[in-house]
Amino acid sequence: MEHFLELLRQSRNDLLAFLRWTLISLMIGGVVGGVGILFHYSTELAADWRESCPWLLWLLPLGGVGIAGLYRLCGMEKDRGADFVLTAVRRGERLPVKTAPLVFAGTVITHLLGGSSGREGAALQIGGSLSAQLGRWMRMDDKDARIITMCGMSAAFSALFGTPLTAAVFSMEVVSVGVMYYSALVPCMLSSLTGAWLAGQLSIAPTRFSLAGVPELAPLPALQTIGLAVLCALLSILFCVVMHLFRVLYQRYIKNAFLIALTGGALVVLLTLLTGTRDYNGAGMPVIARALAGEARPEAFALKMLFTALTLGAGFKGGEIIPVFFCGATFGNVMGGLLGLNPSFGAGLGLTALFCGVTNCPLTSLLLGVELFGANGFLYIALAVAVSYCLSGYGSLYSEQRIIYSKLRPEFIDKQAE
Repeated sequence: MEHFLELLRQSRNDLLAFLRWTLISLMIGGVVGGVGILFHYSTELAADWRESCPWLLWLLPLGGVGIAGLYRLCGMEKDRGADFVLTAVRRGERLPVKTAPLVFAGTVITHLLGGSSGREGAALQIGGSLSAQLGRWMRMDDKDARIITMCGMSAAFSALFGTPLTAAVFSMEVVSVGVMYYSALVPCMLSSLTGAWLAGQLSIAPTRFSLAGVPELAPLPALQTIGLAVLCALLSILFCVVMHLFRVLYQRYIKNAFLIALTGGALVVLLTLLTGTRDYNGAGMPVIARALAGEARPEAFALKMLFTALTLGAGFKGGEIIPVFFCGATFGNVMGGLLGLNPSFGAGLGLTALFCGVTNCPLTSLLLGVELFGANGFLYIALAVAVSYCLSGYGSLYSEQRIIYSKLRPEFIDKQAE
């Protein structure tokens, strides 16, 4: 009888906790999702202005100086970007609310003036910092504060990109690879779905693509998929090395943050003039769409990698995720075609495999494939993701990411990403 009463008390406590987190998650989804929608419209408007006023590119170096000035004025010169959000979740570090308006403004300036960056990394910072502040106002303890931070990450990512499953799982998986915070599953899903629903109500269409030439399950296309995934794993290592290398080079040879921003902006302008195209400025979603439709230039992935490293290494804001999609889709299009796959299908495989390689998040990558492309070709996408995860080493876009278990054997390693 006593055991039965204890079970009833535990069920009551679980139900109360569920109801509490349901209310909190819906609130976070509404508030942070709303800010994410505003961020979406702001970056879209910035991109439209950049395309209609090509001369704005010449202001990119000054824009970088302005971003550096904003961060110095607010005492955030040592900002660690998305890494700061990961440490806030894993170690409970305080994530200042001023991160949100700073990265918001910095990303809009970067996109307006032609820097090469994404938006999702910025969305993680915006969502994480806003929700962390809400948690402090609600006087949450350390453990609940970590969950609410992940809720904000999920809501902002989902509202911006329209992939609620990917957004929810990514927030839980990216912090410590191999150990997920399952206690955050319901809160993150509710926040993510709320953000996505709100975006849909305001006519923001979710990001979706169709893949052509998906083969039936057979040995030859499976081998071709494995071959492409191996190449994507190697590219993911190179991508992470290049992103980290340019940050180090800037800081080694130019000590002043304003001069770094000025130099980086000037180099992007110069490279744009040399290539003779604006394809590599901004996020590059039109190029991604063309690659997934079957059309890509062979050098596109390398140039986008270089543009992005020059931009983000110099202190411009945004993030690397959309550039990863760009590089993965264009690389997969070209290399998949050479391996005998349909270029459109190769682009889809490349996008998901490279994303997995640079983030070390296989479950998120699988869900990303389903939400972007549907279930058609899912088994091949799963194979590509598995191979890329296995062979991509322990590098990461996020230096604060922890790898808990070895990728090659059931062994506890608990090491920081390289």
